[in-house]
Amino acid sequence: MRQQADLPIDSAESGHRPLAARMRPANLAEFVGQEHLLGPGRPLHRLLADGISHSMVLWGPPGSGKTTLARLAAQASKAQFVTLSAVVAGVKDIREAVEGARAERAAGRAATVLFLDEVHRFNKSQQDTFLPFVEDGTLVFIGATTENPSFELNSALLSRARVYVLRALLPAELKPLIERALADPVRGLGASGTAIDPEALQLLAEAADGDARRALNLLDVATGLAADGHRITLAHASAATAGGHRRFDKRGEQFYDQISALHKSVRDSDPDAALYWLCRMLDGGCDPGFIARRLTRMASEDIGNADPRALTLSLAAWDCYDRLGSPEGELALAQACVFMACSPKSNAVYAAYGAAMKDAKDLGTLDVPLHLRNAPTRLMKELGYGKGYRYAHDEANALAPGQRHFPDAMAPRNYYDPVPRGLEAKLREMLERIRSRGGNEASSASKGPDDRD
Repeated sequence: MRQQADLPIDSAESGHRPLAARMRPANLAEFVGQEHLLGPGRPLHRLLADGISHSMVLWGPPGSGKTTLARLAAQASKAQFVTLSAVVAGVKDIREAVEGARAERAAGRAATVLFLDEVHRFNKSQQDTFLPFVEDGTLVFIGATTENPSFELNSALLSRARVYVLRALLPAELKPLIERALADPVRGLGASGTAIDPEALQLLAEAADGDARRALNLLDVATGLAADGHRITLAHASAATAGGHRRFDKRGEQFYDQISALHKSVRDSDPDAALYWLCRMLDGGCDPGFIARRLTRMASEDIGNADPRALTLSLAAWDCYDRLGSPEGELALAQACVFMACSPKSNAVYAAYGAAMKDAKDLGTLDVPLHLRNAPTRLMKELGYGKGYRYAHDEANALAPGQRHFPDAMAPRNYYDPVPRGLEAKLREMLERIRSRGGNEASSASKGPDDRD
């Protein structure tokens, strides 16, 4: 669990380590990508060049260089580098690291950088254990996480560490890394004499999906398929990358980002983008049942009565998937997704529901007006239950003008404000006619406690 900084690689033993570990950048010049952080004049470039180390959190997808940057930061500041993984480490390991850092400090030797990989796996109390030692300078803390730090880390820890956001690597950034690994005779595969066709190189870079570690692992597999001294062809690369999936964390940032993109694409009436994000999620392994549930939510929240068929179709698509399974049932989800993106949009019911629920919670238990109460017994009739109620079907146009339906202690409200689109345009005209004729007491009501327009 606790490891010191990497020692120089012994060429005799390098072949026993994974290619990705052997090719880990030994200096900033070998690092690929993250130009927004490491380009000339950028924040981390200045710190690494000047040998200054401070507490930081490196947030980015797998294989984007978080661990390597932590090592380079410790190397630049000539600090002792202690690495722990939050997956297996505990409070005892933190305490051991602190004692080691204190001993180094007392002896006047190098500062200590504590690198905690997967820091989001530590709970709040575990994170609290090393805060005092970051505060007093015993440790320089560097955490690595694939999850949003604002959700997963203590605010106290975040206030003591600067967050740097790393991006997934582009294929154009991964290709030089693959070529370097093929050419390096000591750390890489140069001794095998294997070359690679341009089409195969492009495929490996794209299939890595922004992950440098994955790119090198795929190269290792492709090299084995090609055999020493041969060229890696497109067929070899295709075999090495078969069955891979795009990045998609079913519980983390990727999940919520992509479902948000799908929802907003439907809301903004962009069927092509909506279909793309739907396929991205399915390709990444998202449960189609979850997507069906979210589509049903969109049908009510963003389309509503502008086209009630959206709700029916989303439920039918959900049922279709349950009956057919994958992959046939996923086409029904795509059908519903495209239909909803092309439908007229209204959030009038969503807004009305929210306003009505707020009143229901804020105004307390208001009595039902006597004339609206049912009176199945003699006593209830004697108490005035139902007295004065006008049966709408006995009235002209099935309307009872002026009849109150809100509690006596509550001013009437107009929660529902149909939009002039789709079916709601007709509902709007009908409701305006009813209100203008005094069909109910809401004809002159406010829209809610804050009188929103």
